Amino acid sequence: MEEYINTFPEATQKILREVRDAIRSVVPEGTEEIMAYGMPTFKYKKNLVHFAAWNNHLGFYPTPKPLVVFQERLNAFEGSKGAVKFPYHLPMPLELIKDITRFRVEEVNK
Repeated sequence: MEEYINTFPEATQKILREVRDAIRSVVPEGTEEIMAYGMPTFKYKKNLVHFAAWNNHLGFYPTPKPLVVFQERLNAFEGSKGAVKFPYHLPMPLELIKDITRFRVEEVNK
């Protein structure tokens, strides 16, 4: 994961590390940080969330259900069925990313 982060410009690296640290702060012990589908991925029993750097935004991929559950808080962002785009020119919504990650942990634990 660190190798992936290091391939980007310094400003993007900072954002990627903030997102990684936000996710890491809420994920239970035993979570693996891996690369899956070419993206940094947190795994807890199965793939939990993915994120990736793009030219103008950070892509966040938590699966479709959390995007429906958190739809109201995500309305300001462009997205699709299983992904949301967080533009770099806006503050990164780290608390929202943490909340979605918590939701995914609960979902996986069911």
